[in-house]
Parts: sequence; structure tokens; C-alpha cells
Amino acid sequence: MKKIAIKILKGFGIVLLLILLLAGGVYYKSVNYNMYDLQANKELLVEPSDEEGYAKLAEDLVSQMTLEEKIDQMYGEKMWQIPKLGIGFLLKERFPHVYAGGNDRLHIPPWVLSDGPRGARVMDHGIYSVTTFPVGMARGASWDVDLEERINEVIAIEMRANKVNYAATPCINLLRHPAWGRAQETYGEDPWLLGEFGVAAVKGIEKHNVMACPKHFALNSLDNSRFVVDVNLDERTLREVYLPHFKKTIQVGKPASIMSAYNKARGEYLANNKYLLNDILREEWGFEGFVSSDWFNGTYDAIGSVKAGLDVEMPYQQVYKYDVLEEGIENGEISEADIDKIVTRTLKTRLKYAFSNDQETYGHEEIEKESHVTLARIAAEKSMVLIKNDKVLPLTSEIGQKVLVLGRLANMENTGDVASSNSTSLNITTPYEGISALNESLQNEVVLYDGPDTKIAAEKAKEADQVILVVGYTFEDEGEYININGDMEGSAKAGKLVGKKGIGGDRESLKLLPEDEALIQAVSAVNKDIVVVYVGGSAINMNAWEPNVASIVFAWYGGMEGGTALANVLYGKVNPSGKLPFSIARNDSDYPYFNPYTLKIDYGYYHGYTLFDKKNIEVAYPFGFGLSYTTYEYAKLEIMNAELNKEGVLKAKVNVTNSGDVAGEEIVQLYVGFKNSSIDRPVKLLRGFDKIRLEPGETKTVEFELNVQDIAWYDPEAKQWKVEEMEYELYVGANSLESNLLTDSFQIK
Repeated sequence: MKKIAIKILKGFGIVLLLILLLAGGVYYKSVNYNMYDLQANKELLVEPSDEEGYAKLAEDLVSQMTLEEKIDQMYGEKMWQIPKLGIGFLLKERFPHVYAGGNDRLHIPPWVLSDGPRGARVMDHGIYSVTTFPVGMARGASWDVDLEERINEVIAIEMRANKVNYAATPCINLLRHPAWGRAQETYGEDPWLLGEFGVAAVKGIEKHNVMACPKHFALNSLDNSRFVVDVNLDERTLREVYLPHFKKTIQVGKPASIMSAYNKARGEYLANNKYLLNDILREEWGFEGFVSSDWFNGTYDAIGSVKAGLDVEMPYQQVYKYDVLEEGIENGEISEADIDKIVTRTLKTRLKYAFSNDQETYGHEEIEKESHVTLARIAAEKSMVLIKNDKVLPLTSEIGQKVLVLGRLANMENTGDVASSNSTSLNITTPYEGISALNESLQNEVVLYDGPDTKIAAEKAKEADQVILVVGYTFEDEGEYININGDMEGSAKAGKLVGKKGIGGDRESLKLLPEDEALIQAVSAVNKDIVVVYVGGSAINMNAWEPNVASIVFAWYGGMEGGTALANVLYGKVNPSGKLPFSIARNDSDYPYFNPYTLKIDYGYYHGYTLFDKKNIEVAYPFGFGLSYTTYEYAKLEIMNAELNKEGVLKAKVNVTNSGDVAGEEIVQLYVGFKNSSIDRPVKLLRGFDKIRLEPGETKTVEFELNVQDIAWYDPEAKQWKVEEMEYELYVGANSLESNLLTDSFQIK
């Protein structure tokens, strides 16, 4: 018995030792940020001089690989290494570096991915804070593509400084319904707007030798069922509504990579969807980069993914396993040539970034430097949308005012989602802090009450000269659905939540939380001249309280400088210029059907302003709407070539005048109408916009050019894009409401 006990103890000791060694290795990898160099060693690997050279180098490297080494290029890290994610979060309070695609024998450096819709997600050793910008929806509300490119340049610079060279951004999924939890990550409801911003983001990122990765391809517009939902839609809807922004971003922006989505489309998971990943993306659009999967639960079938053209599964080796792929080759389901094709195109793309010899220019001093923080403030200022203003804003900057700031969010550091799109900043200015700092020089008393008692809030409001209520949401209410204990599939099957609700996710109500609505009602009953500031990622239902308040500002999740920017807008130091990147319906039932918990959903041809136009539904606030502290007048819309052929370029111009007494920026919007179409088409579609600055009394002529092919429709029977020969309407103005637009027409012959 004694010998048996000794053997058992020895065996236990060996197992324990192996566990400790494994744990030690995992821990070492999670804290050692200098483990790998992301740059190629040019003494060991000769740098190509052109595209053909990169292709040849990739082919040469693949030809030297064993099958196992090729498969190692097709995933992030080994499954046993993934516990370092937990170590990174729990012990280091950061997202660790996940090294993908390295090969020491052939001197191929790995690459490291970071999310980054609003700032670098992955941080280097000794770095605990980065520049955090407003969320994507806020930037979409700026309608400023030049600004978006500059923002993404900064994000890329800080990624490089944090030893990252792959950015899982931008998110360009279409906002089909405002309850979508990840609405804050994208730019709005319109494919044209999304495409323009997607191109700007990619260009900004890639300027600094970071691989851009637009996501999530495609049809990902709800979150609580994203791992299981099957999206059904007809071909015209797919081509004209849910793919145009991806197509433009791919063909004009030319990103290195693209990320597949979690969901199914027409019964096939996106990671296995050959029609989208290969037939459309590669063969039709000419995409030459590589496709990576979304993280965790993004892959299901190795053979199907190889056939579809999924190049890399992330973050670990889940389905692209040696035995599965080897067996697939042996039984003829796939060939080693298929594997070679995947690995070659991935290497051909990413080696260009590995040979960039500018790493020394991206030191830690680049992170969160003054110019970056200033840009974050400017972005927040330009994004804010003045929804309503009954002679209250801008607030007066007189000395001796008593200013009251109310609401549970008033002094909360609240920059949005805390999942993949999170960004860490140590210096976040809250709304109260921004308002208080601005009033300090005026010797004004600024009172904060963020408690729950509406009676106390109302009493304080009676005594105040200025009352600002901050309402809205946090990461607990919306964002990427963190569903650790829930049953996503069970909920989807039941059509309702089963088990415990996770963090974030889709909203089940478009109203503000009851405590916010109660606060507004109580305070507005004693003081009508209040300013309601909404913090959130998408549209809300304001019917219950909107008539009772004087002013409403959509401040979104404003980033690290959101509070300073808000104060500047409220007090007139900055003239608000943002406009809604979505429509706000008068009734919730006017939006398309939406259920966060569903196994199947149909996406229709109409949503947003195209739906409201088509059904002649009156909206609360139209797409493209936003007020200013000045007024603008539109005149002399002129089409320079009213007759053109199908390959032509429409040219039009309009005069815009600042008729007020404050300088400001106006977003001039151009729409094309299809009232004479012989097929079912929207009443009108956005096909151009420009943001211009005007001094008081100044007039500028804004010119537009539009390719006729950009007004084509997709014929699913002929499998072709077609331009109708007919008369089209041209609309130009300040928002999508037709009664406010200047109108002319042109003919396609």
C-alpha cells in the first residue's frame, strides 16, 4: 500500500508540475510584451520591391512549409494559450497581445490585432491609457469624413506605439433598427454614409502601416442572438442595401483584411458562406486581402470554411485543426492546394506591413499626446446634434448664475461599450466636470445632484438659473452582448430571454429608463427652460417628455473629452453642427420588426428614411436633421448637365448662405429621387454630402459630382446592375425631409 501511495503521490506531483509549467508559460506570454518583433528581419528575409515580389515571396515561403506549418498560419494562437486572455483581464486589467501567424524557422514575424473603433484596445507594457474618441455613431453624426480619417490616423499611431499592426475596425454594419446593441460602433442607417466613412477610416488606419479590417461581413444588425440567428433577404435587398458600403470600402479604401460575421445568411454561417466570402467579395469585387473570423464562436466547420475562403480563424485554433484538415485532404473534400491558396494570399498581404521599417517613429510618447486629446474634443464637439431649442441655448455666460446639473449620468465616466470596442482613458471629463470647469472663471455656482430622489431634484431646479439634465444609457444597457451565464440559443428558440440577462446587448425598449423619464417629468413640471442631454448610441423614443422641455442635445458617448465638448456647445463656445445619421420615428411600431431573441429574421428592402418615405409615415426627426445657433438658406440649385448617358457624371451646384449672426458649419445633403421608376425603388436616396464652414452673411457655392452608375439598381434575374432611362429628381438641402429640399430633375438617355 505504501508503494502504491508513493506512486500516486509521484504521479500527482508530476501532473501538478506540468500544470504549473503550463500556467507559468501562459502567464509569461500574457505579460511579456517584447516576446516577438512584428517587423521582418531584412537580413534574414529579403524585402520585395513591388507587388509581384511580395506574391513571389509568399509563394516561396509557402512552398517551404510543412502542412502543419501552413495550418499554423490559419489561426491566432494555440487553444492552450488562450487562458492568457483571462490573465490579462484579471491580473493586468488589459487586453493581451495575441500573436498570430509567426514562423521562426522561416523568419516570418507574427501580427497582433487590436480592436479600435474609438481607440486602441490593446496596450503595451507600462501603458495604461490611450486617447478615447467618441463612438462611431457620434462621428457619423459629424458627417465629416476628413475628421474621420484624422481620427483613425491617431488610432493607428497609438496602435503602432502599443506594438500592434492589425486594427479590427471600422464597423460598417448598417443600423437597421435603433434597438441594436452595437449601434454605437457604426456610422448610421444609410449605406452611402457608411461607405464614405468606411473609406475614410481605412485610409486613416493604413497610412501608418496598420492593417485595417472592416467588419462584420455581413448582415450583422442585432446582437443578443448573433451566434445563432439566420438572416433571410432577397438579392436586391442584399445588393442594394446591405452590401454597397462594404463594396465601396473594399474597392476604394482597399483594406488589407475584412472580418466575417457571427450570424448565418440564408442558412449558412458567414465563416462558411462561399457566396459572400468568395463569389462576391473576391470574384466580383476583386478583394485581394485576407478574411479573418470574428472572435470566439465565429467558426464552425473547418472544411466548409476552407471552401468558402476564410483565411484565419481568431483568436485560437478552434476548427482549423491538423487532424481535421489532414483528413479532409485525404478524403478529397479539400486539397493541399486549397490550403496553399489561403496561406499565400494572407502572407502576400501582411508581409507588406511586416517590412515597414518605421517602428522607431511610434514611441510611447505618441500615446495620448496633447494633439490627440485635442482631436478627441473636436470630434465630440462636431458630433453633437441639437435636436430641439426653444430659445434656451446657448446658455448665457453671465457672472453670478446658479447652474444645476442633474442625473445619474451627470458625473459618470461613460464612454460606451466595455466589450470589444472599449478604450481605456484615465482622464475622462464627465458632463458635470466640463460644465463646472467652464463656469469656474465666471464665479458661478455649479451644483450637482445625481441622486434618485425626483422631489429633491425638482426643489433644486426651482432655485437654479440654468438646469441641465443628463440622461441615457451605459454599457449595462446597450453594447456588445456579454452573455456569460445566459442561454443565447434557448432564448432565440423561445423568442424571449431565457435565464439571466447578460451585460449590454440589444435594447428591448426605445424609451429612456424609467428613472430618467421620471426625472425629466418632475423637473420640467417646475422649470420649462431645461436642457436635456442624451448620452447613448442610437435613437430613442422621446414622446413622453419631449413637449415639456425647451432643449434637447444628443451628446452620444462622447469619449474622454466629452464633458468639455458638451460645455463648449451648451455655452456657445462651439456652434453645434452635427446631424442625425438615422431617422427617429414618431412611433416605435413604424420601425422594421426587431426581436433581440430570434433564430430567424427577414431583412426587408426598406428601413430608416427609405421606409418612412415609401409609406409616407411622418417622423419625429428626419434623417440628416440637426439645428444650429445660426440659420442657413439654400438657393439656386443648378444642374449643369441635365441630360446624360449611363456612363456619365452628373454635375450640380447650390448656393448656401449663413443668414444668421454666428459662424457655423452646415452639412449640405444631396438626394436622388426615383418617382418615375418602373420598378419598386425608394422615393429618394442619399448620394452626396459636404460639410462647409460659413461666416455670418457668407455665401458659398457647393458643387457635387455623381456617377450615374451610383443610381443603378440590381437585376437579380440578369445578375447585373442597371440604370433606368428616365427622368430623375435631384434634391438638395439640410435634411432628408422632402418639403425642405430644393428640387430639380435630370434625364438619363
